[in-house]
Amino acid sequence: MSVGNLRDLYQQVILERYKAPRYRGQTNPVHRRQRGHNPSCGDTIELTLKLNEAGDTIAEVKFEGEGCAISMASADLMAEALQGQTITDALAMVERFQRMMKGEAEFPKEQRKLNVMQGVAQFPVRIKCANLCWHAVRAALESSTNQEGIDPTAPDIVSTEAES
Repeated sequence: MSVGNLRDLYQQVILERYKAPRYRGQTNPVHRRQRGHNPSCGDTIELTLKLNEAGDTIAEVKFEGEGCAISMASADLMAEALQGQTITDALAMVERFQRMMKGEAEFPKEQRKLNVMQGVAQFPVRIKCANLCWHAVRAALESSTNQEGIDPTAPDIVSTEAES
């Protein structure tokens, strides 16, 4: 596929996921909740995760928030990719995504939808936008606290600031 076709595909998928996200909302119940904020552009996200009964596998990921097309599309693609993953595998996916943003990795065939985000790496100032939800999900997964039933307006929910 030519570079021009890849760029077109990248733009098409980003816009499609931004305009019609498939994983917007809140899980029921909420086992993990994490807010993320990118102060350099104002993107905000709140992830909720539902885990399986054993608490070791992601049953569902949903998000709410406002931001640019890249941050919202990245969240939607991430939510889809993480469903059914063990926490260990999900954390490995976070690492792989962040390495992909540096041009050091890509996803295997079964997770190739995430590779469309590689185009963001061409725009260094936008990498934080793509990484925001991935930083937030890492913080949520590394938290051992069951947050079912927490009021989403509670002040004790940690903000995660996106790093490049």
